[in-house]
Parts: sequence; structure tokens; C-alpha cells
Amino acid sequence: MRMHDNPTINYPDYVWPEGKRCAVVFSLDLDAESPFLWISRGQTVQHLGEIEQRRYGPRQGLARVTQLFEEYGIRGSFYVPGVVAQTYPDLLPFLLTRQHEVAHHGYYHERLEAIPVAQAEAYLVQAQELFLAQTGLRGLGHRAPSWEMTPDFLRVLARRGVSYDSSLMGFDHPYQIDQLVEVPVQWMVDDALYFRYTNSTRDKTHPANPAAVLESWIEEFEGMREYGGLFMVTIHDWISGRPQRLRMLRKLIEHIRRDPQVWWARADEVAAWHAQSPNRERFQVAAQGINTHFETEKD
Repeated sequence: MRMHDNPTINYPDYVWPEGKRCAVVFSLDLDAESPFLWISRGQTVQHLGEIEQRRYGPRQGLARVTQLFEEYGIRGSFYVPGVVAQTYPDLLPFLLTRQHEVAHHGYYHERLEAIPVAQAEAYLVQAQELFLAQTGLRGLGHRAPSWEMTPDFLRVLARRGVSYDSSLMGFDHPYQIDQLVEVPVQWMVDDALYFRYTNSTRDKTHPANPAAVLESWIEEFEGMREYGGLFMVTIHDWISGRPQRLRMLRKLIEHIRRDPQVWWARADEVAAWHAQSPNRERFQVAAQGINTHFETEKD
């Protein structure tokens, strides 16, 4: 029994635009209160601790991150749950006027593997209609909440005209999974892994030392540069909009800027490059789960 039908174990080097050896994308998952809303659905919530902590993002964190990006001429990719765009109707237009990308991130920050695919599709359509009303844009990108995905929902994304997905980690550069371009993420360079802390039972430890995180992220960038991959940074409005983390991001940006062969891009630009480049034919995989129903050999 094989786990899947693609036995390939060696692929060619990824090809970036001429003169570039790797790509860097700064992305922000603009969650605000939405994950708390999803976790607490069906309940009346009176305690304000985590809610106010998350509302810091739209109130102050977002403006500070975009100011930092503007200082260095960075155009970022912002993944926004529909309920966040609905609650803060000036948010998407604000980002577009600064030449940032806006893309889908669920409607209520729902976990796709936990709900029927028809419900997930209904949420996507609801988000697409809202984004169209607020921005006039169709065919936007998508990032799954909590970076989880199913084969069925990948097919939904393609059918509903989504231009690319950014939720999976099968390569360290873009690839094609079924009919969709995948612009991969990775946990190593996600601020929530190191800094998310809400004083709840979900927290396992205190926030990390930003100096240690900076060192780790610089090492990861240097590795991606060496191997010619995509350095996808993922931050959150309510986490990295804090002064300490902004200072860390500034140091990271300063380090990356030393290399003129880095392609600074938005995720939609990386997806568009992949779709029209020779890479599209070289990196194609199928979205396949694993059949865990098997018998082990007995002694």
C-alpha cells in the first residue's frame, strides 16, 4: 500500500524573475476578534480580556504595521475574514489605497476540516460578495484560517474563481496543487507561534524573547536565500502591531534589504509569476489525503 500516487522525490530548482535568487512576502492575517468569535459561537461572552486584546489590532496595530511598510516601500498581502471586513468597513479600502493586496481568510475564521464543505463554500461566497461590494474586486486570493485545508475545498476555491491559495507547506516555493496555484506558508515564520498569549487555557507558555525570534527568522531567510525559496512572513494585527514586535520587524527588514537579488513581492504577484512561468509545469501535485485503514503485520 502506498500513501499517495506521486512518487517523485526530486524536483528542479525554482526559477524566479531574472536577476532574483529568492522572494520575500510580508503577509498579515487580519484576524481581529474573529477566531474568538468562532471558538465562542453559540455563547454569550461577557469577559473582555481577550476581546479587547484582539481589538488592539484594528485600533492601533494595523496602522502601525502599514506605517512601517510604507517607510520601506513594502506592499503587503492582507488576509481578512469576512466578518472583520463587515465590522470595519473602512478597512479594505484603507489597505487598497496603500497598494496592499487584500484576500480572503474565511468568514468567521472557521476551521474548514470541522464543518461540511457546503457550509464552507457558503461562507466563501458570502465573503466574496462582501469584498466585491466594498472593493469592486473579484478573483482574489485565499488563505485558510489556521492554515488547514481539504481536497474538497481546494476544488471549491477553483470553481469559485479564487486566483490562488496560501495555506499549505508542500514546497518552500510556489507550486500547483490540483487546479490551484499554492503560495506556501510555514509555521517557522509566523508570529503567533512565538507571541500569541491571551492568558487562557490554550496558552502553553509565555511570549518568546523577540531577540531570539529575530535570530531564528534571519537564519530562515538566509536558508531560503541559499536554496532559492520563498520567505513568507506571516504576522497578525493584534500581535505584531505592538511596539516590541514592530522593532523586531524593522530589524528583519533592514537585514533583508541588504541583498539586491531579493524579489520583494505581494503574494498575488508571486502567484501570477508562477502561473505564467515554466515553474507551473514543473511543480504539480494532487491533493490527496491518506488512507489510514490498513493492517500491520503480526509477529
